[in-house]
Amino acid sequence: METRKRLEESTVVRILALADDVAAHDGVAALSEQTLLDLRTPVREVRHLLIRPPGEPGAAGADAVAGYAQIDADGSSAELAVHPAYRCHGLGRALLDEVRTLAAGVAVWAHGDLPAARSLAAAAGMSKVRELLQMAADLPAAGVTTSTAPSDHGLPPDQVRTFRPGKDEDAWVRLNARAFADHPEQGRMTVDDLRARQSEDWFDPSLLWLVSDETGGAAADELAASMWVKVLPGESSGEIYALGVDPSAQGRGLGGGLTSLALAEMTARGLDRATLYVEGDNTAALRTYEKKGFVCVGTDVQYR
Repeated sequence: METRKRLEESTVVRILALADDVAAHDGVAALSEQTLLDLRTPVREVRHLLIRPPGEPGAAGADAVAGYAQIDADGSSAELAVHPAYRCHGLGRALLDEVRTLAAGVAVWAHGDLPAARSLAAAAGMSKVRELLQMAADLPAAGVTTSTAPSDHGLPPDQVRTFRPGKDEDAWVRLNARAFADHPEQGRMTVDDLRARQSEDWFDPSLLWLVSDETGGAAADELAASMWVKVLPGESSGEIYALGVDPSAQGRGLGGGLTSLALAEMTARGLDRATLYVEGDNTAALRTYEKKGFVCVGTDVQYR
């Protein structure tokens, strides 16, 4: 077992390959987007745990990785993955035990909540503390005429624009912090976190809409709401990546209008499916998305 604060590029490449192999084998992502970003373009200090392949030293390569775990910067959350070729050797339990030793009270993600993860959690005396649901909805067939004018979705057209890289970062981060003040991950995003995402190959500023706040007393660059859509290159689906509404602007229909606009834009671009993630206990959001045709297609769980 190795514990590191920094990794050389060759080890990062090995871990990313491990994540790809696990995802291909299990049918669900091995590691979350934030964990992958903290590997590729780190902006905060996390802890990395590595297990090398058992057996003859160096037989699988000097920098081979059989298992990996990451503990986030404040020690509240962690993820782990073991390569399919090295399972059933106790590596998952060893990683889990070390994670819990280094970060008392940590909550550990299980993507897809697969039977093996449930068994590992039960053996360690852990129970579910959080569920994150992935929902999906089919979009209208290609060629359907759909308006992408903000006014056709109940939005004030003179207050809606798309993101301007290099100008809107600070305002968006401030809005995001207000909108997600109680969210354990989203609400703590920084400008550096935002820029890390802007460097990803999927980032498209034309799919990040901003609604300016023109209420009395608001600063000229303050925002009332935003909608961010993520479309991976070559994919036929789009994700409602982040929808944020300032608490003072709730009840004005901005969230529903932005969601409608995002779905229309995805349809206009020829995508056939929309996805999103929502907390399992967010009854109001679940009801809203279900009315728009979204159904649950997967569950990620945190165990503590």
